[in-house]
This record gives sequence, structure tokens and C-alpha cells, in this order.
Amino acid sequence: MHKLLAFDTSTEHLSVAVRHGERLFTHSGAGGAQASSTLIPLILQLLAEAGLELAALDAIAFGRGPGSFTGLRTACSVAQGLAFGSGVRLLPVDTLLAVAEEARHAFGAHQVVAVLDARMDQLYAARYDFEGGGELGALQGSNDDEPLLLAPEALEVPAGWSLAGNAFAAYGPRLAPAAARHEVLPTATAMLRLAPALLAAGRTVDAAHAWPLYVRDKVAQTTEERAAIKAAAVATSPV
Repeated sequence: MHKLLAFDTSTEHLSVAVRHGERLFTHSGAGGAQASSTLIPLILQLLAEAGLELAALDAIAFGRGPGSFTGLRTACSVAQGLAFGSGVRLLPVDTLLAVAEEARHAFGAHQVVAVLDARMDQLYAARYDFEGGGELGALQGSNDDEPLLLAPEALEVPAGWSLAGNAFAAYGPRLAPAAARHEVLPTATAMLRLAPALLAAGRTVDAAHAWPLYVRDKVAQTTEERAAIKAAAVATSPV
């Protein structure tokens, strides 16, 4: 059994978990702007509850993105600081993979299109196929090498696949109406379930290479861009 720490701050939800053998210690709560000030104290609290020193961990898993720019920078900077101070290996985990794993674990969905709200009328999306391979199935059978950034209407969900993530409140009527839907977030416990396969696949990095996966390189729109998006939405909406 591994001794592992995992955390995710890629959404407005903060999630932290520690595994020590068969014991699991978790915390979830509000993230967003609060995450930068609360994450480290929560990590230290859970490690103390688990009876673990930071240096005793086998790896530190963190949500590398895509997601909130501020949240990803928080997760990566905390992961780097912990790794530089302890020498523990870092395990970057794609947040969309964690979404798909949460849907697999909670709902038995084995072929999943994972989506996260990217704001600005867009989604982050990726496909994961767990059929026949458990957690390794997603690593070996993903249909896309990298997450996509696209408009809700452009999302394609193959027949029989499930749709999972946090974008239904914002874009529900515009997303693949025939697909089964699972409202889930990337969680630290999902990352812990993925960690053994990721570790076996050699996915760890040193602290200097703990980089965010942004996908989008722009976080603001000009007035003209916002007007064009609004006009396009009006033009395509049903009368």
C-alpha cells in the first residue's frame, strides 16, 4: 500500500486526501480564492491525522489542469514547495481524467466524455475509455492525447458513452442531449485511485517540472469578442 497525498484546486471546490495503507483521510470544501491560504494548513492537518511526515510519502499527486488559472497555479506552486522541501516525487494528474475516474467509481461509467466549465462560453473536454483495463484503461485507451477547448455545441459524445463533469448548470440544454449525465468534480480521492497506475506508468516528475496544463492561453475577452459571442448565441438559439 502506498503512502500518498493528493489535492485539487482546479475548480471552486477544494479537495485534499491522504492515504496511509488502508486508511483514508479526506477534506473537501470551498476553494476558489480561499485555496491559496487554506491548502497548506489542510494538508498538514490531514498528514498529522494520518500519522505521516511529509518526507515519508511515496508521492504527492496534484490536479495539473485544465481548470481555473488561479487554482492551477496554487496547486502547482504548493506541490513544488512541498517537493523541494521533502524530496518526494510529484504526480501530475489531468483534472479531466479525475472527472472520468469519479464517474467510473460512483456510477459505473466506463466510457466517459469528461467536461469542465471553462467559462467564456467554452468547455474543457476529453474522452476516456476504461473498458477492459480499470484505471490503466484510461491511460492506454484515451481517444484524445490532449484535452480540447471548444464550444458546448461542438462537443461530440459517441453513442453509449456517458457525459460527466460540472458544466450542466451552465450549458445543459446545449450539450449532447442523448447522453447519460453525471454531475461530478475532480477529487483528491479519484486521484488516489488513479495514482498506482500512473506511478507504474512512470508519470512522476521532479519539482522543477510541475507545470500547469492550461489548454487556454487567454483568460479575458475584448468588448468586441464578447459582443460577437453574444450575437452568435442569439443567432443559434431556438425562437
